[in-house]
Amino acid sequence: QVQLLESGGGLVQAGGSLRLSCAASGQTFSTYAMGWFRQSPGKERELVARISRGGGVTFYADSVKGRFTISRDNAANTVSLQMSSLKPDDTAVYYCAGDRGALLATKPSEYELWGQGTQVTVSS
Repeated sequence: QVQLLESGGGLVQAGGSLRLSCAASGQTFSTYAMGWFRQSPGKERELVARISRGGGVTFYADSVKGRFTISRDNAANTVSLQMSSLKPDDTAVYYCAGDRGALLATKPSEYELWGQGTQVTVSS
């Protein structure tokens, strides 16, 4: 069973950047499409970005398009989220997640693997 561990969260001023990383254990990481979700208090968990198994196809929520970049390294079993031009609205707990479904999965229920989350706080 693959386990996920996020890192890289923290406090940053608006306009700044952060890079989140998710390290996966196990030897089947490349069989999972990977996503980054976020959840802030009182709100539903939402998909921020997703990357296909081989890394060739990406998806971004409209709210982060042009500011966030998702990437993966299957040899190193990692997926990353580079976040730039951060806004206070980006404040949330960020989770990496994995699924083996063939179609674009946008709902949390469609993902089989979850990390524990890392807090990102953007101050104004």
